[in-house]
Amino acid sequence: MAVVTLGLGLTGRLTLYISPESIWFACAAAVVTIAGAIWSCALPLGAEGDHDHGHDHGHASAADDTAGTGAEAAPSSPRRALATAGTVAGGVVASGVVVAALVLPPASLSVELAMSRVGEQTALFAGADDVTLGVADTATFGVGDWASVFATATNTAAYDGKTVTLTGFVTPTGDDEVSLTRLVITHCVIDAQPATVPVTIDAGEFETGQWIEVEGTVKADADGALHVEPTTVTAIDEPGDPYEY
Repeated sequence: MAVVTLGLGLTGRLTLYISPESIWFACAAAVVTIAGAIWSCALPLGAEGDHDHGHDHGHASAADDTAGTGAEAAPSSPRRALATAGTVAGGVVASGVVVAALVLPPASLSVELAMSRVGEQTALFAGADDVTLGVADTATFGVGDWASVFATATNTAAYDGKTVTLTGFVTPTGDDEVSLTRLVITHCVIDAQPATVPVTIDAGEFETGQWIEVEGTVKADADGALHVEPTTVTAIDEPGDPYEY
């Protein structure tokens, strides 16, 4: 697993599982793990047992040695069977994990998982503190930042007319509308949460899960709700780094 981690780190695919800020730590831990595994192979089997027995030489009589041979020479049969079963079970589990890591190609989280997590918590992501304090510089905003604006902004008119260029995948929202969605992670894919912004696109124009790039303008409705009015929508392949951070 440490070798796989290093391989993913060197090929730039480790970001499919953890945030870029954590890559150095994961790779350093992998190097330490490999070094420890190599070092452990240098210890001969049974060496620790021989060391313990060396302190007993000359301190017991020949009669005691003869008497203890039958009772202590080998562990009891149930104990030996339990140790063997534990070794086999551990080997099978470890081998399965390693084989899966080697055979299965690295992949991003599925669209279905993103859709299943929608609504688990308030959409509040990176930059949310800046958004709540006032109108921030939106030039570098991603889907996660705009999701926070759409969910928390009290003066939505201040964002009306802002131009955006956003990348994400299409998810349905009902009523013949769609949302542009992107998974946002803090540390790794375990904490991934979907960020969504409504986009005025015909629901039948793109399939669910299709990645698109949207260029357009943020518009405020009469009731103050925000949405993106696109000028161009382009279907694209999934980007090499499908997450926001």
